[in-house]
Amino acid sequence: MGFFELEHTKSAYRADFMLYGIVVVVLAAFLLTASPRAQRLEIAALVLLGLASWSAIEYALHRFVLHGLLPFRRWHMEHHQRPSALICTPTILSATLIALLVFLPALLLGDMWSACALTLGLLTGYQIYAITHHAIHHWRADSAWLKERKRWHALHHHSEQSGCYGVTSSFWDHVFGTTHRAIAPSGNIDQA
Repeated sequence: MGFFELEHTKSAYRADFMLYGIVVVVLAAFLLTASPRAQRLEIAALVLLGLASWSAIEYALHRFVLHGLLPFRRWHMEHHQRPSALICTPTILSATLIALLVFLPALLLGDMWSACALTLGLLTGYQIYAITHHAIHHWRADSAWLKERKRWHALHHHSEQSGCYGVTSSFWDHVFGTTHRAIAPSGNIDQA
């Protein structure tokens, strides 16, 4: 398997979850134990900002990159055709993009603590997204939240209409009007 394979082996697929999980734990431990006490409130705020930002980034990437730009659109359509296949962004690509587009700018605009905090928040959001997306396609839904996420994502995968781009949340789909017309404002599927 090459570094840029879209379809992963089981071990490479699991390694992606492990790698990001380890990075999240290490960054959190680093910030909790080594950051200056005077900056702890600012660091916590930046972690929350990074986490909150992930939701909008997830929506924008899914809508405009994975459904809009080649070659990403072609790659993502492979996932739509085979949703249970272990297809995901190669770790080296996602890690490079996070480092270049999140960590490095935050470091240049702030300091090491700010860069680590913002990156921690964003990586936590990314990890939540990755686990949620995996659960949607591979787990049995026991909770109401996961059942709703599975239903929402099924609308995205199986409708002729574009929409329902949010994986972890439908918030941005409601904001930008990309819910399917079959969904009533309450979030329920219209019976008519």
